[in-house]
Amino acid sequence: MTERLFFDLRATHNPHRWYLPLSPAVCVGPADNLFMFGGVGLASAIGALERTCGRPVVWATAQYLSYARPPSVVDLDVWEPASGKYNTQARVIGHVGDREIFTVNAALGARPSDRSGQWLAAPDVPPPEDCPTAAHWRGGGNDLHSRIEVRVAKGDYGGTDAGGDPADGRLILWIRSREGFAIDAPLLAIMADFVPGAVGNALGLNAGGNSLDNTIRVRRIVPTEWVLCDIRILGIHGGFGHGAMYLFAQDGELMATASQSLIVRIRNEP
Repeated sequence: MTERLFFDLRATHNPHRWYLPLSPAVCVGPADNLFMFGGVGLASAIGALERTCGRPVVWATAQYLSYARPPSVVDLDVWEPASGKYNTQARVIGHVGDREIFTVNAALGARPSDRSGQWLAAPDVPPPEDCPTAAHWRGGGNDLHSRIEVRVAKGDYGGTDAGGDPADGRLILWIRSREGFAIDAPLLAIMADFVPGAVGNALGLNAGGNSLDNTIRVRRIVPTEWVLCDIRILGIHGGFGHGAMYLFAQDGELMATASQSLIVRIRNEP
């Protein structure tokens, strides 16, 4: 677990404590009100878990409790209440001082097996080079948006409409790191937090959401430059929404699935 990470996760003398200095590079929001991108919370916890436990993550879920803003430092405390021959059950508490920002529960490990299968096919969409760049992620700043490239294969996202029927609640994006970071579980966790971006497409409105949680289940990670993110808003009611995402490599390999619940925000409404 020595790969270069998308974020600046640092070790301490305690192998169960890590820390993440916050800079605009891992934050989003208005320039005068930046906050840590929620997916970075889950991703940094996965990075800490994999390095502490020495095993790959199988499943991890984050509950988001508060905002963290630069230039604060997020401390990540790793707990391993159960560890066996092939898997570990663990959790992370991310906090700024005494204020808890997120809690992550996870399972890690790998079992010896030659069995491998995939029963979910990648959607048939144009390759990333034939898809328009999402206006919202064109870069040019120094925040998270400037470090990730997003192309729209289906649906309306960030003012970029690639066509498709919004009635199916489905948005399909190609996503990659502009800085050439290899795809790993933490980076997939960051991409998984794009689910709220599909709310506006589903409603046909200028809308989005704030994540309450983020769950990722890792199947098999393979080398790929772009990740195809098939996002589906499953339902909205009472001001809350629920969505899912399927993350594929360019060759169609299913690498992970994700899901989350969120607070629905209709912009320009009182």
